[in-house]
Amino acid sequence: MAYDALVLVSFGGPERPEDVRPFLQNVTRGRGVPPERLEEVVQHYLHFGGVSPINQQCRELLAAIREDFAAHGVDLPVYWGNRNWDPMLADTVARMRDDGVKRALAFVTSAYGGYSSCRQYQEDIAAARAAVGPDAPVIEKLRQFWDHPGFVEPHADAVRTALAQLDPARRESTRLVFVAHSIPTSMAATAGPHGGRYTAQLEETARLVHAAAAPDLPYDLVWQSRSGPPQVPWLEPDINDHLAALATQGVTGVVVSPIGFVSDHLEVVWDLDTEALDTAKQLGLEFVRAGTPGTDPRFVAMVRELVLERTAPDGERLRRRLGDLPMWDTCSTACCVPPARRPGA
Repeated sequence: MAYDALVLVSFGGPERPEDVRPFLQNVTRGRGVPPERLEEVVQHYLHFGGVSPINQQCRELLAAIREDFAAHGVDLPVYWGNRNWDPMLADTVARMRDDGVKRALAFVTSAYGGYSSCRQYQEDIAAARAAVGPDAPVIEKLRQFWDHPGFVEPHADAVRTALAQLDPARRESTRLVFVAHSIPTSMAATAGPHGGRYTAQLEETARLVHAAAAPDLPYDLVWQSRSGPPQVPWLEPDINDHLAALATQGVTGVVVSPIGFVSDHLEVVWDLDTEALDTAKQLGLEFVRAGTPGTDPRFVAMVRELVLERTAPDGERLRRRLGDLPMWDTCSTACCVPPARRPGA
């Protein structure tokens, strides 16, 4: 099938202090986040001048994708639209329509299955197209890429680099800690057509990165960035609680790898580089945070490979089947939908 554009779809973030509260209101609308938690997150952004790193990271990824496409003969213009802040996805879709785009692919900056990490982006795309009208381009989301070498290998190299910063004489008391965004346990249970996809994919990514980077070390998968009403159960343990537990077990140093993310956005630089680092210091743990793929050439090349899966005549042969890949452009009607939003609920 022919496509005439690629659109990079991301979360978005504020780029000045006065944007912070309106941005967070967009993010949390309808989620029942307590006002005090919202204000707490406001202060996280203001700590960094009201600027989230994510938009600049998207600009850099956009430029890298365009350069890679040009170098490899992929003749597709590349656009960019966000879920929560400028450039908003609906505005981008309108510009694509005005540019004559009829059918596009979407690369979403989230590797995993689940409601917030996959289906909600599908809903964002549908809402943006509806806002533009009947002449909006058709947009099909590229598949999840949690186990693609272009995602796994940069994470593994980052873990190796981080480990090199710790005292090799204390390697036996060093532990790897993989981290991803926590979600409500009910949402985790409904991720994917049979449930549990989000956690299963993260467990597989952790296994792959661990095997490639440091198979001799023990590792854990834990969670960060919990929000929402306190009475709602979320995935645990939290990274800070886990560090405290490790300190009682004779662990002297940790490498923390944010495998849940593709770039060093605010939830990485605050929740890990600020809060978790402070926790580790108080506990007397050596702490090194591994990097994320960002614009690693292998990650950028992965985007091209995912596009070629859909555009090249031998696309099926190009697919790297490393796990339970979802369908290319469709989801089941119940896939990743929270129970309260399912028909008849």
